[in-house]
Amino acid sequence: MSRAEDKARNGSDPEQLRPARMRIETTVLMSRGDESHSTELVDISATGVLLRRPLGWHGEQGQSWILDMIFGHDLHIHLEAQVARISDRHLGFAYTRIPEDKQVPLWNLLGGYADILELWKD
Repeated sequence: MSRAEDKARNGSDPEQLRPARMRIETTVLMSRGDESHSTELVDISATGVLLRRPLGWHGEQGQSWILDMIFGHDLHIHLEAQVARISDRHLGFAYTRIPEDKQVPLWNLLGGYADILELWKD
């Protein structure tokens, strides 16, 4: 482990480790109760997704949403996620429930990204 990774892992540095994020574009339908928004995926990791913030979205951190993502012609991933980060342009979600039949397809989509950690600054 490098010195930077060691500092990030033990919290003595503003840089932290997170699961590697794979940039991929697709449409995402996010829904909660009778509210729904169509948006775009910015990137995806083994623990969450970053979405473009839809116009008119007025949610808050901690809310649970259902995310429906379609990749290509044959991969549909439907899961539950919680709002973890909010900015003017993006929403960060952490997975809270991935149906058992969608876990393997998600890991297959992520490929090597599922097992890699990367440094990032908050």
